[in-house]
Amino acid sequence: MKYTVFVLYQALPAWLTLSRPQREAFFARKASPIFARFEKEVKVRLFDAEAFHAQVTAVMAISCDDLNAYYSFMEALRDTELFSKPYIELRDVIISRENGLGAY
Repeated sequence: MKYTVFVLYQALPAWLTLSRPQREAFFARKASPIFARFEKEVKVRLFDAEAFHAQVTAVMAISCDDLNAYYSFMEALRDTELFSKPYIELRDVIISRENGLGAY
């Protein structure tokens, strides 16, 4: 069964006050290793939305066959400053099942 999880989040001032090179360095140092660790279990796509939405600056689309893999991936991200500083705030999480109607 294929799931897609849409994680909607808002960048907070602590993130926005970092320069773009600082943000890229943080991502390379903290987030990229987590993405790499889970790359066989979850596929992640990142989308910018700040120019189009007032409450959500970005959407992370995560595809997986096992929601436990998604859960572990998110817990690993939550252990970083993304959530503890915090640099981002979760606005919504939407779990969907690919072609659910067809599978029904």
